Amino acid sequence: MSKEKVFEIQKTKGLFGRLGEYNHELVLYCNDNATGLKAIIAVHNTTLGPAMGGLRMWNYKSEEDALFDVLRLSRGMTLKNALAGINVGGGKAVIIGDARTQKNEYLLRRFGKFVNNLGGKYYTAEDVGMSAADMEFVGMETPYVTGMPVERGGSGDPSPVTAYGVYLGMKASLKYATGSDSLNGKKVLVQGVGHVGSYLVDHLVKENAKVFIYDIYPDTLAKVASRTGAEVITEEQIFTMPVDIFAPCALGGVLNPDTIPLLNCDIVAGAANNQLLDEIRDAEALKAREILYAPDFMVNAGGIINVSLELDVYNKDIAMRMTERIYETSLKTFNMAEENQITTHQAALQMANDRIQAVGQNMLFR
Repeated sequence: MSKEKVFEIQKTKGLFGRLGEYNHELVLYCNDNATGLKAIIAVHNTTLGPAMGGLRMWNYKSEEDALFDVLRLSRGMTLKNALAGINVGGGKAVIIGDARTQKNEYLLRRFGKFVNNLGGKYYTAEDVGMSAADMEFVGMETPYVTGMPVERGGSGDPSPVTAYGVYLGMKASLKYATGSDSLNGKKVLVQGVGHVGSYLVDHLVKENAKVFIYDIYPDTLAKVASRTGAEVITEEQIFTMPVDIFAPCALGGVLNPDTIPLLNCDIVAGAANNQLLDEIRDAEALKAREILYAPDFMVNAGGIINVSLELDVYNKDIAMRMTERIYETSLKTFNMAEENQITTHQAALQMANDRIQAVGQNMLFR
């Protein structure tokens, strides 16, 4: 089933039907004619604490695409935060527009006002199309922002920590699949070498992996290739190239009925959110092909772990130690999936939901 067909099915459910599908608590549409701001903030679940998740700016093809993305992303943050063991809920925000040409101080400050109106129910942070400097503009209008520049007392760009977690998730995947977690000589294809993807390439190259890269932006691709020595491939090679590990680090929905049959890898472990277009069907398809899938919300939690510590007293060493738990969590998930004969996605989902339900039950008796 194509993404377009999924959108058509979603439309028939109506707005509240779509919010009810994953039991979202709140969706806020933000419009400002003066700045051209068109944004959506989605708060999925606040059982574990205030919702937290990044702000993404993307030139969506339609408003329907933006809503589809923010609903899935915010629900994914709930699962990610729960599985990572941090005490925040799940939320996400998207701005419709081209971050390279339309992003400016006024737009971001206006977005900050909308975040502030939620009174702490949602904390924002940077995501695709955003930077720590952008969060500074948002922070001019609200205290409910994380990932601020280090010189402003924040934790800065969370991308290096996200990449470190994905790298550890890859190593755990190799350990489970082969008995060794060494990436030396392994062929790894990284799709998307923006903030997180480029840092991931650094880890892989340092461990002497053979790295292949692709990105939709030629200038970004050229810079990473020149700096790291990674080999640039064409768009046509993304899913068919024989590699040990495929690492999706761009946008979601890349694992679907059109692409899964083409995959020529043993492991999928990457930073992109919502890699499965349909989490049940596509996870089963990967399992049937004996491709080990490292659930994205399990391995890409480093960034949110990092910024979540800003709600207390930020400490980089603590953030890195907490991120290192991704290795053991991954092994636990893979073993649980094998023991119960379920997909790795189902195993990670169950572990996340078990924590949310346990905390929710305890709250009833306070």
